[in-house]
Amino acid sequence: MTTAQNTLELNMLGVRSWVKEVLIILGASIIISLFAPIAIPLPFTPVPLTTQVHVIIFFGALLGARRAALAVCSFLAQGAMGLPVFAGCKGGFVYLLGPTGGYLLSYIAAAFVIGFLMEKVFKRTTTNAFFAMCIGNAVVYLIGLPWLSLYCGWKAAFQLGLLPFIAGDFLKLVLATKLLRLTHSFSQRSSLQN
Repeated sequence: MTTAQNTLELNMLGVRSWVKEVLIILGASIIISLFAPIAIPLPFTPVPLTTQVHVIIFFGALLGARRAALAVCSFLAQGAMGLPVFAGCKGGFVYLLGPTGGYLLSYIAAAFVIGFLMEKVFKRTTTNAFFAMCIGNAVVYLIGLPWLSLYCGWKAAFQLGLLPFIAGDFLKLVLATKLLRLTHSFSQRSSLQN
C-alpha cells in the first residue's frame, strides 16, 4: 500500500467519524425537539411542566459533555430560528429572552456538566449517573431562577419556578436513570454497574 493510499484511508476514516458525530448530535437535538408537545402549562407560573429538560439531562449522561452540549446548542438554534421546538411547540428568539429563557439557556451548561461528571469525575455506576443528573438539574435551577427573578422577583421565582417542580423532577430523574440503565449502547460503552 502506498503512502497516498494510507493517507486517503486515514482521511476517509476521519470523514466517517466526523459525519457520525454530526449525525449523533443532530439526532439528539431532533429527539429533544420531538418532546416539545409534551408540556403542561400551569396557570400560576410562566414555567411549564415539561419533559424536554430531562431528555437533555439523559443525553448529558448518555452522550457525554461535548456531544450533549452541542445537541442542546443545535436544539436552541432551531428554536431561535422560529421552529416550534420549545415547550408547547413554541419557537422564536423572543423565547430565549423571556421569563423562561434562563431555563432554556441553562440546558447547555446542564448537559455539559452531567457529561463531564460522567466522563471525568464519577465512576460510571447507576447511582453516580443519578447524582450527576441531579447536579445537572440543579444547574438548570441555578441559571433559570435568577433569570426568572428578573421578571417577578426572588420570592415569586422560587414559588413559581422551583417549588412546583421538585417532586416531578425527582420522579423524572429516577425514570431517566432507569432508562439510562436500560440503554444497551450506554451499558456496553461504559460498563455501567449498579
